[in-house]
Amino acid sequence: MKIKYPIIVEGKYDKIKITSLFEATVITTDGFGIFNKEEKLSLIKELAKKDKIILLTDSDGGGHLIRSHIKTMIPADRLINLYTPAIEGKEKRKKEFSKAGILGVEGTEKETLINLLSPFCEDADESPKSLITKADLYSYGLSGKADSKEKRASLLKKLGLPCDMTPNAMLSAINILYSKEEFEKLI
Repeated sequence: MKIKYPIIVEGKYDKIKITSLFEATVITTDGFGIFNKEEKLSLIKELAKKDKIILLTDSDGGGHLIRSHIKTMIPADRLINLYTPAIEGKEKRKKEFSKAGILGVEGTEKETLINLLSPFCEDADESPKSLITKADLYSYGLSGKADSKEKRASLLKKLGLPCDMTPNAMLSAINILYSKEEFEKLI
C-alpha cells in the first residue's frame, strides 16, 4: 500500500516499522534533533507547502514536545495528526522501559498502524465522511463544562489514546479514527 502524504516520525526504528508496512516517504525528526536541525525543519516546511503531511510521534512527553514544535511551523490545514495508542510496554530492541513506560511507533502493533494509515493510501476511498465538530464535543460534555476534562480523559482511556490530549487534538484523532456514527455509538 502506498501512502500519498509524507509521514514524519521521531526515529529510524519508527521509519523502519512504517516502511516495512507501506510504500511511503518517511522523514525522521532524529528525536529532539528537530530542535537543532534547521535543514530538517526546512524540508518538512517545504513538504507541507506542496501537500499535507502526516505527523506520527510517540504518545509520550517527548513525542508531545516534538509534535508541538512542528505544529508551530506548519499550517494546521496541512497537518494530519495521528496518534498511537498509549499502551504500556517496552520495545523489543530495548533493555528497559521508556520513561513513560509506553510503546512508541516502533512498538505499535502492525494492525494498529495499518488502521491508522490506510485511510491515506493512494487508493483509499476519498468520499467525505460526516465529521465530529467542536459543537458535538460540547453537546456530549467533552468540552466547555466543569467536568469536561475528566470526561475526555475517561473517553481517551477507553479509546486507548493519550489521556492528556487537548480537545482539539482529541477531535482531530477521533475524526481520523471514527466516523461520526461510530463515535456516537461509542459515546
